[in-house]
Amino acid sequence: MSKVKENDTVLVHYTGKLENGQVFDSSEGRDPLEIQLGQGMLIPGFEEGLIDMEVNEKKTVTVPQDKAYGDVRKELFQEVQKSELPQEIEPEVGMGLMAQNPDGSQRQLRVAEVHDEHIVIDANHPLAGHNLVFDLEVVEIKG
Repeated sequence: MSKVKENDTVLVHYTGKLENGQVFDSSEGRDPLEIQLGQGMLIPGFEEGLIDMEVNEKKTVTVPQDKAYGDVRKELFQEVQKSELPQEIEPEVGMGLMAQNPDGSQRQLRVAEVHDEHIVIDANHPLAGHNLVFDLEVVEIKG
C-alpha cells in the first residue's frame, strides 16, 4: 500500500480543534480537502502529520503553535482612534474588521480592546498562540 510522501497530492478529511476540544474547522459534510504537499498552502504541522499515512488511515496529530500560526506577536496590536472608523461601526471586543493593505490586498483584524476614544486592533491570526489538534483521514493519494 502506498504512503503519503512529500509533494504528493492528497485528498484528506480533517477536523481541527483547540486543545480544549473546541472545533475551529472541519471538512465534515463537505468534500475532502485536496492539497499538494510542499507548496506552503497549509501550516507545516498539518502537512507533516500526513506524511507516511495510507489511504483510509485515520490519526490524530497535535501541532505545536510554532508549526501552526506561531506566537501572539505584540507588535501586531495597534491603537486606532474611533474617529478613523466608518461611522456605522460600533466596535465590540472580538469583532472582525477588514483593512486594506497599500498593495490593495485585504487583511483580517480583530478588535481586542474598546476604550472611550480608541480601540486596539489585533492583526495576529486568530489561532496564533494555540497548539492545534487535527483528526486526519487520508481518502486518496494521487501521487
